[in-house]
Amino acid sequence: MLTSIAAPKIDPERGFLPSQDPLTRLPKAFDAWESIAFGLPKLLASDHVRRSIEDLSPFPLDQITNDRERERAMTLFSYLGHAYVWRGERPAEVLPKELAIPWHAVAKSLGRPPVLSYSSYALHNFFRFDPKREIECGNIGLIQNFLGGIDEEWFILIHVDIERKAAPGLAVLHACLDAAETSEAEDLQRLLASVQTSIESMYATLKRMPEWCDPYIYYQRVRPYIHGWKNHPDLPRGVIYEGVEAYSGQPQQFRGETGAQSAIVPSLDAMLGVEHKEDILRSYLMEMRTYMPPGHRAFIESLEARGSVRPFVQRCRRSRLTELYNACIEEMERFRSLHLEYAARYIFRQAQTDDKNPHAVGTGGTPFMPYLTKHREETAQHRIR
Repeated sequence: MLTSIAAPKIDPERGFLPSQDPLTRLPKAFDAWESIAFGLPKLLASDHVRRSIEDLSPFPLDQITNDRERERAMTLFSYLGHAYVWRGERPAEVLPKELAIPWHAVAKSLGRPPVLSYSSYALHNFFRFDPKREIECGNIGLIQNFLGGIDEEWFILIHVDIERKAAPGLAVLHACLDAAETSEAEDLQRLLASVQTSIESMYATLKRMPEWCDPYIYYQRVRPYIHGWKNHPDLPRGVIYEGVEAYSGQPQQFRGETGAQSAIVPSLDAMLGVEHKEDILRSYLMEMRTYMPPGHRAFIESLEARGSVRPFVQRCRRSRLTELYNACIEEMERFRSLHLEYAARYIFRQAQTDDKNPHAVGTGGTPFMPYLTKHREETAQHRIR
């Protein structure tokens, strides 16, 4: 029977990735649904997607028994739901009850909205070719695709790899705060060095994005299916979830999948004391937390509740400690700069030549270029002089 689950905790070795590799397929009772999901790349090349989903037998919710099954079901619903909405001459404004009702139920049990979010798109959507090897590009593949192909595969797997690379730094964030609170400068130096190395590794992985993900293919084939239905010009009212009593037949507006739903950067910002001014950007970032797993939100909040290491570093006036703190800030700025460069190359420039979809908004429904630029500039301002 489907019940609410306890908020997941951060894994000391995997960061925000699940402690166990994700489930690749639900049990036999769910074969009809898994068959549609498996065939999605073929169906999306046809005009049978919506009818195939409408014709599915009821999803046996009472046979979902554990966390891994819930997450697999959430990924399955999210991919089928976005395929249903976006594959057609016009976006679908109503999700059929066969999909909407179980999607809402599973999403509620996981503490997330019934829409494709980063957690289902990346964190719970990979397998390892060799279980004895690391979670890293070269040893991981996607469980679920929309159209498939190397560009879609690589785009998501880069994010999975980044999550794994972030883990050593995330694991010591509270220890950094402990060291600052107890005025242990040498301990903090050692810990900040670990955080710096972790961010460097994240950057090195992000830099590999162009190896197998082409900007044109990303924009035309990958990006369209990860849009949500909030602040989207083609769905101004949102989408109706047919049969979901909690929504009373009213259209719902949810953001699309975006890297802003990863808890890595907010966690690092919290420990370092990187703050963003009160404006629409900050409101958007706070909203993105509602799309994260509850345990990830709680982790960020647990860091923010303790303050940051920045005041201690400023008071301490140790040159080596200041150097390491600034090195972390500089690595964060470098990571955000590369992200901004990719946003310009993969989205903004592509949009300028696309007559079909000239919407200058991100998949989360925001004017992303000024937001990302502001992020980078505010990060740089936190260097200690």
